[in-house]
Amino acid sequence: MAKTRSELREKAMVILYQIEIAKNDGMEYNVENIISSNLEVDNEFVRDIVYGVLTYEDKLIELANKYMVKTWNIKRIDKCGEAILKMGIYELKYTDTPEIVVINEAIELAKKYCDDAVRKIINAVLDKVKDDEE
Repeated sequence: MAKTRSELREKAMVILYQIEIAKNDGMEYNVENIISSNLEVDNEFVRDIVYGVLTYEDKLIELANKYMVKTWNIKRIDKCGEAILKMGIYELKYTDTPEIVVINEAIELAKKYCDDAVRKIINAVLDKVKDDEE
């Protein structure tokens, strides 16, 4: 059965979360293996998000930190929140997905996986990226 874009974004978030955990723990990992262990069927949308976030990760982190409250940075939020925020910034900057859809999808994921404070940070940062990058 085909997955919705929301379900596919959730899969991409889980993959990015797993990659981040592996990196932080100094473990060797293979992106392709992580993708295939999370997807029943190969999916171009998920691949585009995962590889896009990994390709532009430094720029995404820079933008996230630029728009966070001065005492915060992206590494201070939980790993799920970090993955969601990077995905949202990536989609805003590098895809044709409508801005309102990107922000709404990120907020829905944050409601499911993050606490309220992180959800608010994600919302605020994505709004600032959208407004300032237009």
